[in-house]
Amino acid sequence: MLPYLAPHRGALAFIILLSLFSTGASLAVPLLNQRLIDKGLLAQDMRALLETAAWMAGMTVVGFVLNIASSYAYVRVSAAVLFAMRLDMYQHLQQISPRHHAKTRLGDFVSRLTNDIAEVQRVTADTLLALLANVLFLVGAAVLMIRISGWLFVVGVAILPLTLWLVRKMQNRLAAHVRVLRERSAAIGSFLIESLTALRLTVLTNAQARESKRFGAENQSFVDALLRMQRTNFLAGAIPATAVTLSTTAVFLIGGRQVLDGTLTLGALIAFLAYHGRLLGPVQSLMSLYGGLVTGAVSLRRVHEIFEIPIEVRDGSHVPQEPFRGEIEFRDVRFEHVLQGTSFRLLPGQTYTLIGPSGAGKSTIADLIVRLFDATSGEVLIDGQEIRQWPVATLREQIAVVEQTPILFNATVAENIAYSRPTATRAEIAAAASAAALTISLDQMAGERGTGLSAGERQRIAVARALLRDPRVLILDEPTAALDEATADGVMATIREALKGRTGLLITHQPRAILGEVLELQQGRIVAPPGAAA
Repeated sequence: MLPYLAPHRGALAFIILLSLFSTGASLAVPLLNQRLIDKGLLAQDMRALLETAAWMAGMTVVGFVLNIASSYAYVRVSAAVLFAMRLDMYQHLQQISPRHHAKTRLGDFVSRLTNDIAEVQRVTADTLLALLANVLFLVGAAVLMIRISGWLFVVGVAILPLTLWLVRKMQNRLAAHVRVLRERSAAIGSFLIESLTALRLTVLTNAQARESKRFGAENQSFVDALLRMQRTNFLAGAIPATAVTLSTTAVFLIGGRQVLDGTLTLGALIAFLAYHGRLLGPVQSLMSLYGGLVTGAVSLRRVHEIFEIPIEVRDGSHVPQEPFRGEIEFRDVRFEHVLQGTSFRLLPGQTYTLIGPSGAGKSTIADLIVRLFDATSGEVLIDGQEIRQWPVATLREQIAVVEQTPILFNATVAENIAYSRPTATRAEIAAAASAAALTISLDQMAGERGTGLSAGERQRIAVARALLRDPRVLILDEPTAALDEATADGVMATIREALKGRTGLLITHQPRAILGEVLELQQGRIVAPPGAAA
C-alpha cells in the first residue's frame, strides 16, 4: 500500500497529529476524575469541584471535535487511495493478455474489482485509524496506570498474554474461512453472469429447473462458508470480552482492599478503574480489529494477485517519420502451438483473404497484428518496422478489426458507432453509417448486446464503427459467418467498398466471401501460393 499512501503523506501526518491531540484529551479525563473526587468531593472544595468539572467538559468537547476531524480527514485520504488502486487494477485488466481473461471466470475479476477493493476500503477507512488511536491510548494509559499503582497494573494485565494467544489462534482460522468466503462469493458472481448471459439458451432447452438447482447449490455453499466464518468470528470476539470481565473483577477486589487499608485513595482507584476500562477497551478493540485486518489482508492479497499477472505487451518508442502505409509482413512467426513458422506479406492498399480450417490460427494472426499478444518467435513488421517497436495506441489507431460477433452496447446506434471515436460529429457518424450501407435510424436503441437488431445490422454497425476511424488497415474476421446468403451478399458489397484504398485482410472459410489475393493457412503455415481473386 505504500506507493499509494506516499502522495498523501502530508495529510497522513496531519491526521496523526490530530490523533495525538485527541488521545491526549481522552487520557486527561480520568486524571480529572481523580481530582474531582479527592480535591473536590472528599475535600468539600466547591471551587475545585467547579474548575475540574469545567476542565472535564472542555477536554471532552475538544477530544470529540478532534476525533471527528481526524476521522473525516482519514476517510478522504483512504477513499482517494482506494480509488487509485481500483483504477490501477481496472487499467491492469485492460492490458493483460486475453489468454488470462479466457482462463479466469469473469465473476472472479468482478468480485476482486468490487468486493475485495471495497473490503480494503472498509479496513483502511475504519480499522487502521482505530488501530492508530487505540495504540496511542494504550501506551499513554499504561504509563499513567503504572504511576498510580504498579501492583494493580500487573493484576490488570496478567490475563492478557493468554487472551492474545487464544485470539491469535482463532484469527488464523478466521483468515482461512474469509478466503473461502471470498471464493464462494466470486463463484456466485460468475454463475450469475454466465447464467443471465445464456438465459435465452436456458429457456429454449427447458433447463430452468436445472439452473435454479445449480444456483441453489452455489448459494448454499456461500451460506455454509459465511456461517463458518461468523462462528469463528463470534468466538474470537467472546474471548476478549470474557478477559475484560475477569480482569476488571480482580482489579476492583484488590484495589478496593487497598482503599480500605488506606494505601490508595478512592479517587486514585476510580481513575485507575477508568484507565483500566479504557486500557482493556483498546486491547479488546485491537484484538477485534485484528479480525478486520485479517479479512482486509485476504482481500488485499486477492487484489495483488491481479497485479502480479504480467503485462506481456509493452509499448514501443518508434516515432514514424512517414505517413502510416499499412504494409504488414510476417517472418517465420511462431506462437505457442498455433503458428509454426508463418511467413507472408501484405502490400499497402491491397486486399487479401486468409482461409484455412477452424483452429488453424487465422484469428491469431489478426490478434498478433493488433498486438493483443506478441509472437513467441519470429518477426511481425509494420511498414518495415518490428511491431514491438511501435506504440500500441498508434497501431490501434491505424488498424481496425471487425470481429465475427460484434460487441454492441445497450445504447443508440449512433453511440455504438461513435465508440471507436467519441469526438466524432453527428455528420461523421452518419457518413460512416452510410458507407456501411446502414439504413436504420441512428437514434434506434441497439438493445442488450445488440439483441434489438438483426445480425446484418449488427455487422454493418461494426463496419461503420471501424470506418469512423478511417484506418489504413482493415481486418474482418468471418464477417458473414452468421448471416444468411442474401444478407451476407449485402454485407460483402459493403465490405468491398470499405476496403478500397486500404490494406485489407479478410478472414473467412466461405468461398463467396473471398476477395483479392488468397493466403491459405494449414497447420500453422502458409502452404498455398496466392490464388486468384473471386
